Amino acid sequence: MDQSVAIQESLAEGATCRIVSFAAASIRAAERGEGRVPVRVPSPRPVPCPLHPRQPRGSRLSPLFLDPPVKAVQGVLAAGESVESRLLGLVESCGEHAIYVYTHRRMAITAEDVWLEKVIPITEGFAVEEVVLDSDLHVIGSDVTIQISSADDRLMVRLPFGSHTRTFLQEVSRCSPEAVGSEGIKQNGKKLAVSQNRSHDSTDKSAPRQNKLKPEVTTEMVRSSNVMVSNKTSILSEPKFGLRDTIVKSQLVQMEDSYTHIQSFRFFVGTYNVNGQSPRESLQPWLRCDAEPPDIYCVGFQELDLSKEAFFFNDTPKEEEWFKAVTDSLHPDAKYAKVKLVRLVGIMLLLYVKADLALNISEVEIETVGTGIMGRMGNKGGVAIRFKFHNTSVCIVNSHLAAHMEEYERRNQDFKDICSRMQFCKSDPNLPPLTIGKHDVILWLGDLNYRLEELDVAKVKQLVDEKAFLELCQYDQLKRQMNANAVFEGFTEGEISFQPTYKYDAGCDDWDTSEKCRVPAWCDRILWKGQNIAQLSYRSHMALKISDHKPVSSVFDIGVKVVNEDLYRKAFEEIVRSLDKLENANIPSVTLSQREFHFEDVKYMQLQVEKFTIRNGQVPCQFEFISKPDEETYCKEWLIANPSKGFLLSDAEITIELEVFVNKSTATHLNSGEEKLEDILVLHLNRGKDYFLSVTGNYLPSCFGSPIHTLCYMREPIQDMPAESIRKLTLMPLEVSDDAVQAEKPMDIPKELWMMVDHLYRNASQQEDLFQQPGLRSEFEQIRDCLDKGMHDILLGSNHSVAEALLLFLESLPEPVICYRFYSSCLESASNYSLSSQIISNLPGCHKNVFEYLMAFLRELLKNSGKNHLDVNILASIFGGLLLRPPPGHPTPDITEKRKAQQFIHQFLLREDNLP
Repeated sequence: MDQSVAIQESLAEGATCRIVSFAAASIRAAERGEGRVPVRVPSPRPVPCPLHPRQPRGSRLSPLFLDPPVKAVQGVLAAGESVESRLLGLVESCGEHAIYVYTHRRMAITAEDVWLEKVIPITEGFAVEEVVLDSDLHVIGSDVTIQISSADDRLMVRLPFGSHTRTFLQEVSRCSPEAVGSEGIKQNGKKLAVSQNRSHDSTDKSAPRQNKLKPEVTTEMVRSSNVMVSNKTSILSEPKFGLRDTIVKSQLVQMEDSYTHIQSFRFFVGTYNVNGQSPRESLQPWLRCDAEPPDIYCVGFQELDLSKEAFFFNDTPKEEEWFKAVTDSLHPDAKYAKVKLVRLVGIMLLLYVKADLALNISEVEIETVGTGIMGRMGNKGGVAIRFKFHNTSVCIVNSHLAAHMEEYERRNQDFKDICSRMQFCKSDPNLPPLTIGKHDVILWLGDLNYRLEELDVAKVKQLVDEKAFLELCQYDQLKRQMNANAVFEGFTEGEISFQPTYKYDAGCDDWDTSEKCRVPAWCDRILWKGQNIAQLSYRSHMALKISDHKPVSSVFDIGVKVVNEDLYRKAFEEIVRSLDKLENANIPSVTLSQREFHFEDVKYMQLQVEKFTIRNGQVPCQFEFISKPDEETYCKEWLIANPSKGFLLSDAEITIELEVFVNKSTATHLNSGEEKLEDILVLHLNRGKDYFLSVTGNYLPSCFGSPIHTLCYMREPIQDMPAESIRKLTLMPLEVSDDAVQAEKPMDIPKELWMMVDHLYRNASQQEDLFQQPGLRSEFEQIRDCLDKGMHDILLGSNHSVAEALLLFLESLPEPVICYRFYSSCLESASNYSLSSQIISNLPGCHKNVFEYLMAFLRELLKNSGKNHLDVNILASIFGGLLLRPPPGHPTPDITEKRKAQQFIHQFLLREDNLP
């Protein structure tokens, strides 16, 4: 959750204050990684504020605008045995800077939820330094403990390793009066150099490789793997790397076989769908079932919390419960450091490492991808932790894919979406983000939800009783899809020698006895990809009984590349000597395989890709697509180059993908002809010349992204209409359309909306999980074409695909069903049905008709809630965010606004009165 609004509202009235960044310190949150902010610790008494002495601390103050946006970083106060929650804000006022320290409620949303406890002015005597506590290694692994001190105060706080912490410490360093020259953040009692004062292309050729005991960071000596836990603070203050450093590191990677050797380490990988339960039984039978303790634990959960609070607001107390249960159940013969925790709704992943190996863990980053309804909801999707272990890059992915026997294609799509959308930022901004596939070792675990097909329940149970698992695997959807190269290409799964892990009656080992009587299946799986990986075991754990799934584990011996320091130095010196000879050789130049690109018949939300290659000459070069004069970005919003920047060694080649994708933010202007698929890309070489690429295309107009009143005047399919007619109707002001000045009377509602709603009313009123389970992208494309071309009277695709298309249609409207100008008044009247009805009656005619039509349809769905499992809160939450959207420029809605939008819609789902 973003507590920026709460901090913003707490600043003094009339002052020109700007929060540069802030860190959130939370009870146990830092130990858990990116957890929620816990319970309020009230401020003992109001005290004067140094920057604003008239304003007592602990009081609510007037809101001010923020520039730039506030980012949150979790951490905990580290003084004494107690662990207390704080928010830390870096505040600028009238040229002065200070760190504001707040106590706060568990979910800080507004100024009423935070209390100013103290202010630490950034003046003479102010310092920030890294400290190493005796307990650090066994508690938080790669997190960093810092001490903030001034002449009158001192504060010790733990912050997680990552980009948010790095940004926060950089900003603190810049604000410090000593942050000139080479002074800045301290590490282990020594000030850390502020890297913006270094020459990015300078190299200290005599600098030794970084030593773990006395870490001194020099950019040219930083391999991609040597950012150890002990020196992470110095890397936090390293915003840029020079071209020369990038080339050195790249060539070191190419030569790593000459200075590394393979050493095996033991990884424990576990996955458990806990069905929303709390940990009422010990996890030891699962997590410590071997005599030898593993070196690394990777523990994943799914369905951690099935509540609507978790689904819609990603907040759950069960994160803490399961984190503690895992920590208490790790192998007793070793001490472990918790490296990171990441969670998306009910999908959680924990990473632990043996304490004595923690110094070899580096470059820890986390990411999440939701693949639920509309491609965003986090009830399905994946979370990942990537890191370097010695010199080997590792990515752990925990995923929960689409449910139900027939949805194997949706599961395949979920996997591909996670792979394409999961991107990890690098510490070197000159390099493109890392994807899952760019790692040496990938371990993929989770409830993948693939089922056993073509067999009935009785036959599956018979084969299980006979332990005929090899025969049963022939009917496993995942095995079949992998054999067809439709999913998990290049991955390996070990032989399955345990009975299916789903579905059981909770509390015992009996197969599902419910009315549905699910066919048993191996939903819970562990796969891997990479070299030097040996699976030692692959098993389920029947002793755990609280869920309808059984946990699964696998133990691996993984060969990791370990650096020989002497050989590394030799390779490094050889590269530096070679670079010296090339330093002044020539101006970089490249050859492009193509410079003109045309994208034919681009459609709404349908990706098109064109590829070309950049081949380098003899001089290593850094390239980047740069913005043209008077433009903020290097390309139009519908276009992206991947990668958009990078570097090339001598004679090297790279493939660039140009992606065209039209979504809700660009479709309206393309429909009207105000915008065309035309752009010029400028490819810039550092110390070299610029190359120009021409991109053109034609867009097929769509009802998606068209205004409601425009569609009401379109009696023909949009793609059958002349471009000029589309342009005039799209640009027609809403107020004009409501005055009925057109020659032809408009339809009450858009025909496209009627087709989707009518299809769902006739075919999906009893459809289980409607509006909660996503459809297939290929079917959405068919539905879109049906609507845009009028090809069929019946929409093609599953009920889930039609339902998702309806949501995407509502999301794409440039003016929402409840017009922007009514947004604030709707929130204010969210608990007053009479006032709310009055607002709806004041909507333009076509918008009012659409709202009433949708409410009537949703009320019909609720009459079948026993079959479709919908309830009024689910529908109000889903449609509240689509029908009632904040106007452009409005801050992103916080939880309070989301709840009010939900409450506004909730009223109309419970009432069938005719609106005035």
